[in-house]
Amino acid sequence: MPPIEIYTTPTCGYCHAAKRLLAQKGVTYTEYDVIRDPSKRGEMLGRSNGRRTVPQIFVGETHVGGCDDLYAMERSGTLDPLLGV
Repeated sequence: MPPIEIYTTPTCGYCHAAKRLLAQKGVTYTEYDVIRDPSKRGEMLGRSNGRRTVPQIFVGETHVGGCDDLYAMERSGTLDPLLGV
């Protein structure tokens, strides 16, 4: 299973929804709070080609995007193979 990383903020409803879907899939992930650690926001911007919104989700070297992108992958059936579940 590839490593899963998600950049979030504590009050973001989309972040909570994305984490909920990942939890339902039974996968573990590393969460980076860009409010608590501002250096992570810069890291996120670099990895996501300048996307400023949270969440920003990465599976291995693949930039999934945000919550809507994650759920679109779920609907299309491409999320499980990417996650390795």
